[in-house]
Amino acid sequence: MDRHKLIDSAGTHHQPAPSGARIVSLVPSLTELLFDMDLGRQVVGRTSYCIHPKSEVEAIPSVGGTKKISLSKLRALNADYVLMNIDENPKAMAAEISKLGIEVVVSHPKSVSDNLALFDLIGSIFSRTERAKELQRQFSNIHKSLSSSHATNPMRRVVYIIWREPWMTISRDTYIADMLSQVNWQAIEINQSQRYPEFSFSNLDLDSIDLVLFSSEPFAFDPSHIAEFAHSFPDHADKAFLIDGEMVSWYGSRAIPALRYLNTFARDVVS
Repeated sequence: MDRHKLIDSAGTHHQPAPSGARIVSLVPSLTELLFDMDLGRQVVGRTSYCIHPKSEVEAIPSVGGTKKISLSKLRALNADYVLMNIDENPKAMAAEISKLGIEVVVSHPKSVSDNLALFDLIGSIFSRTERAKELQRQFSNIHKSLSSSHATNPMRRVVYIIWREPWMTISRDTYIADMLSQVNWQAIEINQSQRYPEFSFSNLDLDSIDLVLFSSEPFAFDPSHIAEFAHSFPDHADKAFLIDGEMVSWYGSRAIPALRYLNTFARDVVS
């Protein structure tokens, strides 16, 4: 086995896990990936935000959220591995979990193509190399198809909104921004020193922005927010759209249907 496939995003080299290793996932998209890699029976814990696949995860105990968990609940699960993400989980939490003698596997996909290495990492550690290859094949096929049509999509400057009170958006150095770039949409740069900067509409040059995208997560924007924006900025009302945040921000196996979704979404927006 290629040893590089066993190195996670924190630089930790892992050994292949023993058969039946007990896994806790603290990242919603990784929980979904584990089930899509036929590892669902080994998932013994999750966060309250791990909601897919719905029928399966409901029976799995939650240890808390992505930012704070109950270490006592985690300890009671007798987990062998905990899956974490640099963006979604605090570094201090990883250190506390390691002190319990649980192996921590860290992910940090920053581009859509990083999903290929993520499939390899999980597949290599948990003996699902064939399933990893199948997901890679599916991903590569849709990614190649989308790339071939990239040149036909007009470039659009986008503000992608993830939160309000305060308003927050994304920088170009994020997975979401790279996902948007697959359809030739460029996230505007608000503050290069922050990956998820705050902003105010009064400081935006809306004349230079083509699309204002309100994401369904982490803040649950809905049609009322589109109407609010239209009322405040009537000259730019036709730029505002709701977008499925799970499709744009979740990595792993979700990236496969997500690329199809975004391609269709982009086509509908510009039509």
